Formats: sequence, C-alpha cells, structure tokens
Amino acid sequence: MKVRPAFHLLLLTGAALLVHGYHPYTEDAAFYVPPAKKLLNPALYPHGADFFESHAGLTLFPRLIAASVQASHLSLDVVLLAWHSLCIFLFLLGCWKAACLCFEEPAARWCSVGLVAALLTMPVAGTALFLMDQYVNPRSFSSFAGMFSVACALERRYVGAIAWLLAAGLIHPLMPIYGMFFLMLLAWHQRRGMKAEGLAALLVPGFWFEQPSEAYHQAAVLHSYHYVTEWPWYGWVGIFAPVAAFLWFGRIARAGRMRNVELLCRCLVPFILVSLVGALLLDIPERFEALARLQPLRSLHLAYVLLVLLMGGMAGQFVLKRSVARWLVLFVPLCAVMAYAQFAEFPATAHIEWPGAASRNGWVQAFDWVRKNTPVDAYFALDPWYMDDPGEDQQSFRAIAERSMLVDAVKDSGAVAMFPSLAEDWWARLRAVEDWNEFQPADYQDLKLRYGVNWVLVKQPGIAGMECPYRNAQAQVCRLD
Repeated sequence: MKVRPAFHLLLLTGAALLVHGYHPYTEDAAFYVPPAKKLLNPALYPHGADFFESHAGLTLFPRLIAASVQASHLSLDVVLLAWHSLCIFLFLLGCWKAACLCFEEPAARWCSVGLVAALLTMPVAGTALFLMDQYVNPRSFSSFAGMFSVACALERRYVGAIAWLLAAGLIHPLMPIYGMFFLMLLAWHQRRGMKAEGLAALLVPGFWFEQPSEAYHQAAVLHSYHYVTEWPWYGWVGIFAPVAAFLWFGRIARAGRMRNVELLCRCLVPFILVSLVGALLLDIPERFEALARLQPLRSLHLAYVLLVLLMGGMAGQFVLKRSVARWLVLFVPLCAVMAYAQFAEFPATAHIEWPGAASRNGWVQAFDWVRKNTPVDAYFALDPWYMDDPGEDQQSFRAIAERSMLVDAVKDSGAVAMFPSLAEDWWARLRAVEDWNEFQPADYQDLKLRYGVNWVLVKQPGIAGMECPYRNAQAQVCRLD
C-alpha cells in the first residue's frame, strides 16, 4: 500500500473516532471485557462467570486482549483504545481495497471509504448491529476481515478470501459464516461452476433442536431482533430498500461497464433474499426458536457495508467528482447528524471516554468506587434492568466494577439466548429480584441467605436503614451485614 493512501486512511480513522465517539465498557463489552480481566486476575468474578464465559469460550478475543496487556505493559484501557483504533483503520483499509477494485476514479474511491467512515455507527436494519461499534469487540475483527475477504474474492484469490474468514472465525465464530455464503455466491457468478441445487444443499445444516424451555423462551423474547416477524416496519424497509438499491446500481454498473460493481450487486440481491427466507423459516415454527439465535439476517451487516461503499462510489463518480463544495455539502451535515446521534445515545457520558479520564456518569462513578473499595470476592445484586435506566448509558457493571453480580436481564439474557443451558439458572435468579423496585432491607437479606449476595447497588433515593458507604446523585452502594 502506498504511503499517501495510508496517511489519508489514518486521518479518516481519527475523524471517525471524533465523530462516533468511544465507549469501551458499554453494551456487548459486558460479554467480552470481563473474561479478559479474569485472565489477567483469576481471582475476579468468583460468582456468575458462566454468563460471560459462555461467549469467551468460543473466541480468542479475551486472550488476545489479555496477551496485549501483558506484552505491552500498558493498561487495559489503553490497549482497548489501541485495538479499537486499529480495527477502524483496517476496516477502512479493507473498504479502500474493495473500492479500488470497483471504481477507477479517485473521487469515487475516496467517497466510498469516506462515506463508510462517516456512517460507522449506522444501524443495520433490525439486527441491533452497527457497521462498527463504539468499542472494540469480536465483530470489530470480523468486519475488517470480511472486507479483505471480499477484496480477495474480487481478484479471484479465493484461498486468501477463505483464509481471512477462517482467521476471523477464531475471533467471532458466527459472523464469518455469512461471509462464506457470500463468497460462494461470488465464486458461482464468477466461474458458473456451482449449480443452484448444490449451493442450496450447503445452506441446509440439518440440525435438530429440542423444544426450548419456558426459561429459555423468556430470555429469547427479550431480544426481538432474533425474530424477523417482530421487526418494526422500518426494519423491513431496511431489508428491501438495499435490494432495490443493488438492482439500480447493477443497471448503472452494467451501462458503465463497472464489472465488479455489477458482480457485487448480482450477488447481494440473492444474498439478502435467501437470508430473509432462512430467517422466516427459523422464526415461524416454535420448535425452531432455539435456532433463531443463529440470526441469518446478520448477513445484512456485510450487505450494508457494501451498500454504503457502492453508494459512496456512485456519488463520488457521478455527483461529487472534484467539487470541494459538493463534498462539504454532503459530509459536513452527515457527520454532524451522526455525532449528534451518538451524543443523544450516551447523554450522561463523555463522547470519547479517554483512558484514565474521570467519568461524569454517576453510575460509572459508583462502579469505579466498587472496584477500588470492595473485596475482590464481593457479590453484588443490582436492579436487573439497570442498563436501561435513564442516564446509565448501557455501561456494564461487571466490566467496570470487576465484581460478581447476581443477574442481569439486559445482557445475561443475550447469553441465555445463545446458550440455552444457562436458562434455568438465569430465570430463577431473575424471578428472585423481579420486584426489585419494591425491595426493603429484609428482601436484600433474603437474597444474601439464598445466594450469598453481600453488597447491593441501588439507585437514589435508596432505602433507609442500610449501611451505604458510598452514594452520589444517581446511585448508592450498600453493604449487607
């Protein structure tokens, strides 16, 4: 790669970080950061580790993060930011490689990559995914590996394309499967060597699942994006609008003799429609509820990345060209809107949570106090819906406080939806705290007797008559004697 494109991509990486923000311990970091911390300090999380170790056992991500901390002698906060920035750069580099194979004009290529950078946190239909999250996680690695794989496939270097996906599978075992399906479509269109019925046979796994339990069902229904029939209307628009766009781009590419653009469009239409059929087949019969966690429509992630890439290329080639004013008219308002959306999504937290910086989020301040002032084996109970509390901003207690907690309805339910063996234990714990907002000191003592919980974190104004060594405007931390 030439120095000049690399320098421009570094600038785009920095700009993307400034626009979209950075929040290392939010949302799915609840699954992936605690196992890395436990590798660095095995004494952590003596209770309830199953709810995140179930994910950790299928990915090298925690080991990679822990090894990076040990090898670099840097703090975990610095390492997470470094990996996040590197993943953004590599993702944009993969998009650049694909754009260079699709478009001849420099304006088209840079508009492709620039639009991806500007829309990194764009939602992907109803899948609860973004093009790239505001924090590093296994999807960050599968995203850039997927784009390198597409670039290799466009050059007919299938060994390299498969190698990228296999490497990504070590970090995220699910997302590369959709990329593999797309590679088969690309190879089929390029070589015409695979019959349709042979391809269909590869799509039928033939697994058999028992009827899911009621406990599993209660966890699964909390994640409606697993069920395409429950998607809101705009989620369905998010399925069919890209199909229409690819059909349109395909016609433009055919007329303009943009061979690789046409090839991608011809593959992406069946890629989306077959995924939709698969999602409907797994969604409608109750017996297949456990299969819904495979989420066939996560294939839309790759489709959306390529959609944005092709949209940018078309805009750069036919509209923006070399007009600075046109570029500014497109990108300045777009970046402002995307930044505003991130400020609105994390209103109580700094837009970029720099390593070592004090947080202004009261919940995070409480979690920090817990980490610094309670025993490593402290066992906490919290409102199971605490991550949905206004001003909490989806910050993970386990990831920040580094302490065990009884149950979490928001993220632990996601672990249960993926790993049904956790369902009964999770459901019993959740029922034990289902009336959390009406709890009195005696109820907390009952939790201590039943589960061994010896600390609680409650939101203000808290409960009178309890020993609470820490409190702020949002929460207070109380010891159970």
